[in-house]
Amino acid sequence: MGTQAPNDPNDYGNNNFDERTEREKKIDEWLPMTSSRNAKWWYSAFHNVTAMVGAGVLSLPYAMSELGWGPGVAVLVLSWIITLYTLWQMVQMHEMVPGKRFDRYHELGQYAFGEKLGLYIVVPQQLIVEVGVNIVYMVTGGKSLMKFHDTVCDSCKKIKLTYFIMIFSSVHFVLSHLPNLDSISGVSLAAAVMSLSYSTIAWAASAHKGVQENVQYGYKSKTVAGTVFGFFNALGDVAFAYAGHNVVLEIQATIPSTPEKPSKVPMWRGVIVAYIVVALCYFPVALVGYWMFGNEVQDNILISLNNPKWLIALANMFVVIHVIGSYQIYAMPVFDMIETLLVKKLNFPPSRILRFVVRNVYVAFTMFVAITFPFFSGLLGFFGGFAFAPTTYFLPCVMWLSIYKPRKFSLSWWSNWVCIFFGLCLMILSPIGGLRQIILDAKTYKFYS
Repeated sequence: MGTQAPNDPNDYGNNNFDERTEREKKIDEWLPMTSSRNAKWWYSAFHNVTAMVGAGVLSLPYAMSELGWGPGVAVLVLSWIITLYTLWQMVQMHEMVPGKRFDRYHELGQYAFGEKLGLYIVVPQQLIVEVGVNIVYMVTGGKSLMKFHDTVCDSCKKIKLTYFIMIFSSVHFVLSHLPNLDSISGVSLAAAVMSLSYSTIAWAASAHKGVQENVQYGYKSKTVAGTVFGFFNALGDVAFAYAGHNVVLEIQATIPSTPEKPSKVPMWRGVIVAYIVVALCYFPVALVGYWMFGNEVQDNILISLNNPKWLIALANMFVVIHVIGSYQIYAMPVFDMIETLLVKKLNFPPSRILRFVVRNVYVAFTMFVAITFPFFSGLLGFFGGFAFAPTTYFLPCVMWLSIYKPRKFSLSWWSNWVCIFFGLCLMILSPIGGLRQIILDAKTYKFYS
């Protein structure tokens, strides 16, 4: 904790000695994560809402149907508490070394575990999360557009999901060329408002529809194996819903900081607001949706709702707008990683052409994978457990233990180990259920249909 890192003029004014070369300064001014530090605390609030509340909230009633009332409520509440705690840890660790800011998740990992090991631990998991989210959001955006089309014009000729995913991706071929997180703040704000709006519509429309006739709250599967695997998959759905940690340091990096006014103060204020909004979105949708539909609820709650048509169509369009913003929030750190590699390691000159090619190729890649494997629920479960659980539930705790070394059996020590145990269970169990769901969906799926 006493280590003094080299000072960075982007952090604490211009009085610090700057050891970077002119080329390094220009590169840092060009890269998405270090080019702008003008964000306000409310940017933190709506960036975090946009990052957190996305496709995951729509699957929570389905997750409840796989978990059951008791385990479902327990997992939801525990996840909310644990992830708020680990998010607080990350906000605190952003500037734990005086004069140094950990602008990227992997930089914090390198400080905690060592230069090479930290990179190997964090980067693969973070990439799986961010690329995985972008693929799932391509599927979600396409499905929501299709639902909007079918609701508004139920007599029209049916259009393949493939085409709707392509329509949704076309927006990102434009938006992906915005340079940094600050530049997408307007998109992010609109997305955050949309998330609260469609979540409210989802649970309010469910409540208005009322408890369905012959509703069943028992497990859907008639076999023990099916019930167990469904339970595991649902754990992944919940883990997916709390994925904002993967971009939290990058969001905090956009907030200005001085020794008198460190960035952790406005960042934490924004996080608290965001988590209140998360609670207002998640708990009503999960509980009301499951209460009304029981184990017959669809893996996307809006698909279970058909009336009133105009409201469901509106909600689906809100989802489209929201996942446009969410896609960009998760794509920006990926762009930063790729552009850093190309410019700093492979010595490509930082240019608009480079950025144009990199970002278009990335959007095209996520679109292609989404079109090929649009298994919504299975994807959530698999990605949710495989990488979201480590980066969200227990990797911040491992870093905290490694760096701060709290006294054995103290409250901090116990808190971190409980989070690590819970996160490990999620990481091990949920990909099993998610993979099984993907295999089951693949049996009846026709490619590019």
